[in-house]
Amino acid sequence: MPPRPPGTASGAPVPARRAAWRGALATGAILLAGLSLARGPDAWTGALALAAVLAGGLLGAPRRGAPAVRAEPEARARHSLAEALLANIPDPVILIDRRALVIESNAAARALLPSLRNRHPLSFALRDPDVLDGIERVLRTGEPLKTLYAPRVPTERTFEVQIGAMQGEETGRAGQPNVVLFLRDLTSAKRLEAMRVDFVANASHELRTPLASLLGFVETLQGPARNDPAARERFLAIMRVQALRMTRLIDDLLSLSRIELRAHVPPTQAVEVVPLARQIVESLGALARERGVALALEAEPGPQVLGDRDEILRVIENLVENAVKYGGEGGRVEVRVARLPGQEGGPPQVEIAVRDEGPGIAPEHLPRLTERFYRVDAASSRQQGGTGLGLAIVKHILNRHRGRLLVESEPGRGATFRALIPAHAGQAGPPAPPPGG
Repeated sequence: MPPRPPGTASGAPVPARRAAWRGALATGAILLAGLSLARGPDAWTGALALAAVLAGGLLGAPRRGAPAVRAEPEARARHSLAEALLANIPDPVILIDRRALVIESNAAARALLPSLRNRHPLSFALRDPDVLDGIERVLRTGEPLKTLYAPRVPTERTFEVQIGAMQGEETGRAGQPNVVLFLRDLTSAKRLEAMRVDFVANASHELRTPLASLLGFVETLQGPARNDPAARERFLAIMRVQALRMTRLIDDLLSLSRIELRAHVPPTQAVEVVPLARQIVESLGALARERGVALALEAEPGPQVLGDRDEILRVIENLVENAVKYGGEGGRVEVRVARLPGQEGGPPQVEIAVRDEGPGIAPEHLPRLTERFYRVDAASSRQQGGTGLGLAIVKHILNRHRGRLLVESEPGRGATFRALIPAHAGQAGPPAPPPGG
């Protein structure tokens, strides 16, 4: 038997074998990605997946008896192709042998598991019992399966792990398959699902309360109060208030939906902010007088933004109305519009600041104020006719306008809401003061 040439193993050059491994791993990753999108692997899809992985490994390996001089360039080409394919798979992919030693992995897997090393046990980097038990089951049965991997550090994330066996010439001993793991990040999908569930639950609750009130009064008017004019007038007034509450909620939900649909479309219309602020202050003057609140406007002439007039109007209205309602009776609400210079080389900004002298907001509530249906005091908010969507609408409008909302508050010292929107680039800044002025 002639000696094997240097740098070979099992009759195939080392680069060729590595190319075969990478080709098989890439093939397995693509197939497992497809399987993970299905409802679940059945016997036929599992068999087809394993057959295709085997084909990838066999096709990637050089034929026995082929000249080494010819095989090495082909192996290098396959190696480069497999490297490029693995590098461009955005999800983590790991290939391990029957002893759970890592054979190969892509950059996404190494970024997720920094301790991952070739020829080291996978358990050194991934210690999840469900995944390790799943690998043993796949090695024992050859059936692909799915499980979840949910690391808690550095941040809480959720991955669906698709585990499949690889049979073929490059697996080592006959009947001892290697295993490929494909990890699909479900974190964003889980968060969106949680948000959807919360949204549906909150919206249903907000609609159910006034609807129950309306139905109760309708039944009373149809029954005991049928011939009582005084009760009828009183009940109809309450029913009108509840119907208006549902109308405001539905209007806010529709507004939020429209804003989200246009979030990717930047506004292009030049809008003067001061006339809009003056319009809101005048329109809410009656509400402020009813609550004994002094409402004042301080504005520089002429600040402009590129924006949607109705949406900017909605931002000012929501901020001022919240300050009047929750700022406390007998207090003062100050509205200020000013053009601010850019910070750290950034563009100039237009600030819409609304300050009240109310009870203030505790620090633990500040990060959640713009969440849908979040309320610092749910009972007070409902009593004031709030829907819990006002600041969420403000946040989404400002996001569309490439702006931001800042909240400054301390308990007992009132609150200041500052909406910052990039100023219109075609607008000149405020005139310079005269010499000696």
